[in-house]
Amino acid sequence: MKLSILAIVTIAVTALSGCGGITANASPPTAAAAAAQTAHASDAAGAYCKQTGGEVVLRHPVYGSNSSNLLFLAGERSFCQYTSKKDGSRIHILLETLYTTKPSLAALAYILKPPTGSCNGNPASCYCSLLGGSDQFGGTSGAGGGWYNKNSIDQTLEACIFPDMSSIDSWGLTYHAGGIIRGINLQKVMRYKYSRS
Repeated sequence: MKLSILAIVTIAVTALSGCGGITANASPPTAAAAAAQTAHASDAAGAYCKQTGGEVVLRHPVYGSNSSNLLFLAGERSFCQYTSKKDGSRIHILLETLYTTKPSLAALAYILKPPTGSCNGNPASCYCSLLGGSDQFGGTSGAGGGWYNKNSIDQTLEACIFPDMSSIDSWGLTYHAGGIIRGINLQKVMRYKYSRS
């Protein structure tokens, strides 16, 4: 007697649900449970940032940073800022990008240092675009924008955001591609460890 795949799956689910292994009517986690899980991960990432010598900086997206009329947009993101004790240079990385043990496009761009190439305008923004990310608010309109924190030396941060939502500051990424470490060598503190094997 041959059983179809559907029959085998049905038998397995029925057998396991009777044993407590699978609940047929399981519901997804509530919004409160999902929010609590996200908050816990954010707290752990923030603690890790501080443990590795960084500072957690909460930033808000703004449009129009090339004028005095900032338009504050919805949302906020936390970045880990590392400052070099030797020369005062800084690099910023999104907390989630710093803390994950899985590969992300931002981490791989930093580690693998693809060639910078060439295009017109801001070299850091150009490099970010060549890598498949974006740090532009409003495209090439010239209005400017970025991730704002009034009390930071880098008030408006140009952060290269990739399609997987990982992010690292565009200038730190560009300098690193040219062999210059700003702030700290992120390869030493990112939890994701790249292996060429």
